[in-house]
Amino acid sequence: MVKYPAALKVFVAIDCIIFGFDGRDLKLLLVKRNLEPQKGNWSLMGGFLYPDEDLDQGAGRIVKELTGLTNIYCEQLTVKGDKNRDPGARTVSVVYFALIKIEESDEELVRSHNASWIVLERRPDLIFDHNQMVLDAIDHLRYKAALHPIGFELLSETFTIPQLQKLYEAIYDVPIDRRNFSRKLLSTSLLIDTGMKNIHSTTKKATLYRLDKVRYNEKFHAFWNFMADSSKS
Repeated sequence: MVKYPAALKVFVAIDCIIFGFDGRDLKLLLVKRNLEPQKGNWSLMGGFLYPDEDLDQGAGRIVKELTGLTNIYCEQLTVKGDKNRDPGARTVSVVYFALIKIEESDEELVRSHNASWIVLERRPDLIFDHNQMVLDAIDHLRYKAALHPIGFELLSETFTIPQLQKLYEAIYDVPIDRRNFSRKLLSTSLLIDTGMKNIHSTTKKATLYRLDKVRYNEKFHAFWNFMADSSKS
């Protein structure tokens, strides 16, 4: 068996930026760190890669340990390898971002990790280079959400177009023109009218839709261009 020459140990970590949406605000799932260095400070959920798992498997394990969820949208974002990024040890971090439905996460599991859902715009200062990781993830989420229908990964099974509009306004932090946005969404044929109304709507009882998952999966990589003329000037 071929062996590589002896080298200094370098740890490989995975850090997960987990986004959720509560119907009004885009949120991050953050944890209070329970070990030194910077014990007690806010952190992304992360951990070291196991020797017997691939990177994607490691990211899925970390998200499941915190939320109880599997089969969620999780994408590798970037790699952080500054030599001084972690004062505990020489560590390279592979960064993922995940989109989950808050109401489907295991609340007890979240609490057991001393984790909390925090509004994105009110997030605290994070340890190490986690602040930059979040900024990178926001930029990438905005890019992907404009061109691909990943926003649906944050919504409940059924939703209204106004709720979907609120989600996109939260992602981009801008008001969106209702008519243009509604027209664009309906033109994609991604929405299936459930025939039901949202009885909790503050205006008219808005139509409840669900995602056409077959078309979503088939056409995910098509360029939908949701935001081209939807923002208000």
